[in-house]
Amino acid sequence: QVQLVESGGGLVQAGGSLRLSCVASGRTLSNYAMGWFRQAPEKEREFVASINWNGAVTYYRDSVKGRFTISRDNAKNTVYLQMNSLKPEDTAVYYCAVARTGDLKIKRADYNYWGQGTQVTVSS
Repeated sequence: QVQLVESGGGLVQAGGSLRLSCVASGRTLSNYAMGWFRQAPEKEREFVASINWNGAVTYYRDSVKGRFTISRDNAKNTVYLQMNSLKPEDTAVYYCAVARTGDLKIKRADYNYWGQGTQVTVSS
C-alpha cells in the first residue's frame, strides 16, 4: 500500500514563498515520475508540475513557470515543490501523486497514487 504525505502548506502573503514536501512509504519512488496538482474551491484539479524518475526532466504549467521548482530526492523517497513569488491565484489544496511510469506525465489519469493534500493560501 503506497502512502503519500504532503506537508509545508500554510498561509503566506503575496510575493512570499513556501516549500512543499511529499514523503512516500510502501513503495520506492525511484522508478516513477512524480507530479504536483492543485485544486481551488469549485474548480477542477489541475496539473502544476512533473518530474521524471531520475529528476533530469521537469515540466510546468505556464502560469507557474519561473516561480515554482519541482525536485526529488530518491534516497529519501521525497518530492518537493518550491514555490516563490506566490500569487493569490495560487491558493488551492496541493496534491502530490505517483505516476504509473518513469517518464513525465501531465494528465491526472496517468497517476495512480495520491496524497491527501496540503492547503496553500496566498493573501493579497
